This record gives sequence, C-alpha cells and structure tokens, in this order.
Amino acid sequence: MAIDASLTSFDDVAPEREDFLSDVLTGLAGTPKSLPCKYLYDERGSDLFQQICELPEYYPTRTETALLTDCVEAISAAIGPRCRLIEYGTGSSEKMRILLGALELPSSFVSVDISREHLLQATSALARDYPDLDVHAVCADFTKPFVVPRSTKNLVGKSVAFFPGSSLGNFHRREAVEFLMNTANVVGPGGGLVIGIDLKKNVEILNAAYSDSAGVTAAFNLNLLVRINDDLGGTFDADAFKHHAFYNEEKGRIEMHIVSLKEQTVGVGGKEIHFSEGETIHTENSYKYDIDEFQNLAREAGFESPQVWTDPEHLFSVHYLEIAY
Repeated sequence: MAIDASLTSFDDVAPEREDFLSDVLTGLAGTPKSLPCKYLYDERGSDLFQQICELPEYYPTRTETALLTDCVEAISAAIGPRCRLIEYGTGSSEKMRILLGALELPSSFVSVDISREHLLQATSALARDYPDLDVHAVCADFTKPFVVPRSTKNLVGKSVAFFPGSSLGNFHRREAVEFLMNTANVVGPGGGLVIGIDLKKNVEILNAAYSDSAGVTAAFNLNLLVRINDDLGGTFDADAFKHHAFYNEEKGRIEMHIVSLKEQTVGVGGKEIHFSEGETIHTENSYKYDIDEFQNLAREAGFESPQVWTDPEHLFSVHYLEIAY
C-alpha cells in the first residue's frame, strides 16, 4: 500500500520473516505447543477481528465505546491541551476518534500497530479527516521498545497512551506489569494512560464472547495457520484443526487454542511438527480483572489511579492513569 502524503511520518520496524519463523518454530517445539498472539493480526486477521467486534456475543467493543462516550469529557479535562496521543493497536479507530474529538487542540497522534496494511489504512483516513493534526504511523511490535516520533508543533502538552480493547489481558500478569512500566517510560513524568480493562463476570457471557455462533472467532484463530502457510511455506491443513476457547476460572483468563482433529505431521521452515489427535496450540490468553486487582498492577508499574468508569452491568471498565511529576 502506498504511503498517504497526509501522514506526517511512517516508520516500519515490524518483525521480519525470520523473527516470525523463529517464534513459530520455538512455540511449536514447546510442551504444550503455543504461538504468540501478535501473529494473529495480519491483514486478514485484523479484518476478521473487526468483524468479531460487531458480533452480538462480543460485548467488549460496544460496552467500551459507550463508556468512552460517557466519560470522554472528564478524560479530556484530565489530559489538558496540546497533548501527544499514542495509541497501541490501531483497531477500527472509532474509539480513538471519540477521544480525539473531545481533546483540546491535540498536538500529535502516533498510532503503533503490527499490521502494516491495517495501520496505513486507518492512519491515512485519520490524517485526511484531521488536517491540522500531526499523524504518525509506526509499524512495530508495541510490546517491545520503539521510538516515538517527535511532534512538529512547538507547544506540546503531556504525552498520553491510549490502549483500548482490554488488550492488556493478552499479557501474563508479570508481562502486564512490565508493559505498563514501559508505557510509563514512554509517556514520562506527568504523562497518562487511558486503558480499557475487561472485568470478571458470568462464565457463560465470557465463553460466548470467544466462541460466537457465526464462527468468526474460529476463522480468526485458524487464520494463523493460513498465515504460516502463506508467509513461511507451512503445510497446515486448516480443516484438520478446530478452534476451542474457554474461561479458565482458576487463572482468571479466557484461553484460545487450535485443536488437532487427528494425528498428523506438518512441515514448517524445513522442520516436521507432529500432532497427536486432540493436541492443542495455545494461541491467546485474555485475562479478566477486578478493578482493585488491575489498579494494584498499575500502581506496581508506577501509575496512580485517579479515575475509573464502569457500565451499569459491570462488564467493562475504562481507567485514566497518571505518572506523578
């Protein structure tokens, strides 16, 4: 995809093919087998995830969007004028537009996402719609350090990270603290974080959200095998595997797996990977939190927890966190 001239800058530091292959071979050699969830989000995977967000069973997107609409003026007041907004994970950009529309003279917007085509589409549209705003696109794995582009504006207020969608739930708890600590370093003293956190709730609601009746989540999960075939020359037969997701109550997380329907051997990168019938590849976790539990994580990473909002059914929460000066 061509780079839109409306973008202030585009930096491409996405993982290379060799990184993808190394991660796949390492994960499939493990016991149990696993694959990093970041590789779910190629162009087709990102499109499928946007379809998931519109499903009736998938409550997080519509609940968080409504929450942001309700609390955005309070968030804007806390952030103040001329901020630099840094979004982790581009998504559909609807939530980010809600926030941008309420901010006072935002200076610049930086979007960081691993899916190159999806990132460029979303940021190019944004740059055209907000011609007075510096819009930077960074194609990168935001779980690792990256360079935040400088604003071309002379007057810049605080830096604020935006991490909607409860994507923090994809990290194990120790990893979540490390990610929040890295975010604190990015925004610096006085900086902030607007973050969506999915809450613990009825198990039936959780299981339905990750095993929708239309099979879109299954297609999203199994698309990872298709991507391995396309990008790495793998020989997976996606029809010989199925999607399985469930809430692990002991660990407080949804687990997504790809299950082998038979005994089989698959080739990837010159290696043969054997699967027994019923063996799984663990592809994603989505941890759920109580509000106090999450705020303890945030404090451990150096954030203060001044404000939190929840919906009437207590399904989801939006937090505004700050780093002290």
